[in-house]
Amino acid sequence: MSQATMPPTTPSDSAVVSPPLPKPGVKPKFQKKQITHKQIAYPFWFGGSASSMAACVTHPLDLVKVRLQLRSGDAPKNMSGTFMHIVRTSGPRGLYDGLTASLLRQMTYSTVRFGVYEDLKRRFTPEGQKPTLPLLIGLSAFSGLLGGISGNAADVVNVRMQQEAVQPASHKRHYRNGLDGMFKMARTEGLSSWFRGVWPNSTRAALMNASQLASYDTFKVMLMTYTPLGDTTMTHFGSSLLAGFVATTICSPVDVIKSRVMSAHTNKGLLTLITEIYAKEGATWMFKGWVPAFLRLGP
Repeated sequence: MSQATMPPTTPSDSAVVSPPLPKPGVKPKFQKKQITHKQIAYPFWFGGSASSMAACVTHPLDLVKVRLQLRSGDAPKNMSGTFMHIVRTSGPRGLYDGLTASLLRQMTYSTVRFGVYEDLKRRFTPEGQKPTLPLLIGLSAFSGLLGGISGNAADVVNVRMQQEAVQPASHKRHYRNGLDGMFKMARTEGLSSWFRGVWPNSTRAALMNASQLASYDTFKVMLMTYTPLGDTTMTHFGSSLLAGFVATTICSPVDVIKSRVMSAHTNKGLLTLITEIYAKEGATWMFKGWVPAFLRLGP
């Protein structure tokens, strides 16, 4: 039968025809597979317990960060100098000043932000589908906001205990541990002291959660698109490191304000405080403690 008299090919006929072999040296194209995302319900306390374990390792960096943010007088101006100053004056144990308050903060702040985030993500994502990026950003910002509010009291005690060793005798508060600090604050300053700096703290938490998530996904796509890296461990590590850089930079100014408000002995308006800091220290105040903050968050 000649080519002109051959019957037309039907869809069913073409379905059995083998696809052409790829040309030498040309990478074959693969069809996009439909991936089913199975939702797994984790216990509410998983995030808080994991963060508490991490705090035991990273607390010295958090301590150095707060000391740099609240630096005054002739105190060291960099991370290494602050680190050595703490060891010389208080011994290695001084690197863990305020650890009990830090653990209390993680048990409240991180438990709420991770628990609420996972629960809302499970509720708002249809079964078997991947949640959209705008949804994840919104949920992570909202859960971070709630976490910042719930962990604020412990965060105030944490900042104060970390700064206690360098305070003059008249300003020392003598908190024995995180819970003791909360009770003393309630007795001497009223329950409102538990919410000192709550708005910069909760704003920082919302920015931290949202910026980490959005930048992580963005960097992962860029690395997989413009570099030879595929969906590998190195890609995830690089994306996490870059996301930590972005989140630390975005949150640094709010983090400094939070520490200043929580450690202050007087009640000043937020705008007044920012104006005074800028007049004394210039624009560099926004990134005080950035290096230890990134070393704590990035890896």
